Amino acid sequence: MKRKRVLTVLAVGLVVAAAGLYWFQPWKLWVNETVQEALPVAAQSSTQASNQSSAKSSGSATSAPKEPTVVATGALISHEHTTSGDVRILRAADGSLVLRLENLDTSNGPDLRVWLTDAPVIPGKDGWFVFDDGAYVSAGKLKGNKGSQNYTLPAGTDLARYSSVTVWCERFSVSFGAAALIKA
Repeated sequence: MKRKRVLTVLAVGLVVAAAGLYWFQPWKLWVNETVQEALPVAAQSSTQASNQSSAKSSGSATSAPKEPTVVATGALISHEHTTSGDVRILRAADGSLVLRLENLDTSNGPDLRVWLTDAPVIPGKDGWFVFDDGAYVSAGKLKGNKGSQNYTLPAGTDLARYSSVTVWCERFSVSFGAAALIKA
């Protein structure tokens, strides 16, 4: 009887430990994922590429792809985890919006997302939990916890509605870091 109880306790302990490892994913604290993406440039249509090809063969000068314009900027501050880097929202020549994280440096974690939000950026612990209280747009899963990376915002995103960006942990509903946006 005593042996059966010990085996039951061990089995339950293993299940709890496995669930805890899955939920918290503590190994991510020691694993960095660096992503270095180039600044986005306007995509060329097949007509533009054909025209440039014809211009090259006729000796005419060609124009370089158009750089996107900066719509808003911000600097990341730390919340739950030490976080630094810059945020830029760019408008491409085709009108699409790209949220760009530059020189990002934060901790890795489970289920991290990049959100454009209407919440104020509050320093310290008071700012950790505010970003899911109002409106937000998910730009997608965080590609890496270090580096520079681009996130295409959904078509029709109204930037007038949003004032900040957060690196948000959905699993624990907490901000790793955030930036107040300054419109250009």
